[in-house]
Amino acid sequence: MAEPDFDFAGARVLVTGGSNGIGYGIAAAFAAAGAAVTVTGRRPGAGDYDRDLGAFDYRPLEIEDGDAIDRLAASLDRLDVLVNNAGASLPGGRDEWDVDVFERAVRINLFGAFRLASACQPLLAASDAAGGAAIVNLASMSSYFGIEVVPGYGAAKAAIVQTTKTMAVRWARDGIRANAVAPGLIRSNMTAAMESVEDLWRPMIDRTPLGRWGNPEDVAPAVLFLASDAARYITGQTLAVDGGYSVA
Repeated sequence: MAEPDFDFAGARVLVTGGSNGIGYGIAAAFAAAGAAVTVTGRRPGAGDYDRDLGAFDYRPLEIEDGDAIDRLAASLDRLDVLVNNAGASLPGGRDEWDVDVFERAVRINLFGAFRLASACQPLLAASDAAGGAAIVNLASMSSYFGIEVVPGYGAAKAAIVQTTKTMAVRWARDGIRANAVAPGLIRSNMTAAMESVEDLWRPMIDRTPLGRWGNPEDVAPAVLFLASDAARYITGQTLAVDGGYSVA
């Protein structure tokens, strides 16, 4: 079957955490659709990654650093699409049931996304994209299910769903749509450690009607759709990209 065909020629797109995993898959799909794509990562330069990031404008960013977020937004002259993808579970490899680690997980996965969206709001409001400017936030199945090992990550991702709704209501007057995608079990750096421990992932795959892990290429088309003119009358929604896990 043919891949979805999106046209983002002339669009300016920012994908946080676009140096690998789901973020890279999203950034590559936007670039293939003609967009000028800026990605962020935690390393000093694009050459510090094994993956070729030459198709993108690379910017280093610590998503916990509010001043760095503000500087990044101020450095952009135009923006049509913001994809809030940067995040982490078990930050530093530490237990999220530790109160300090719980708070850090929420800072990384919720506060950073909200602060960047707020900093980019004037740029998005000035967009002349046909369907309006778009914010696409990355939620998770942990937005809806209690996943014991990641209480902070889950709390933040649940809040992402609600924050997406309120962003949609607040910024509709500025021509900005806000939606989210909630991936299921996707192969990425974040889930790489799980793959060697079948007891961790087998119950999830057994519950998933499509019966397999997802890939970043499964998530990217949903993000591009929500950012596109085809979704011009959709805002405040979270689309599950989970192989049916959430309905089984």
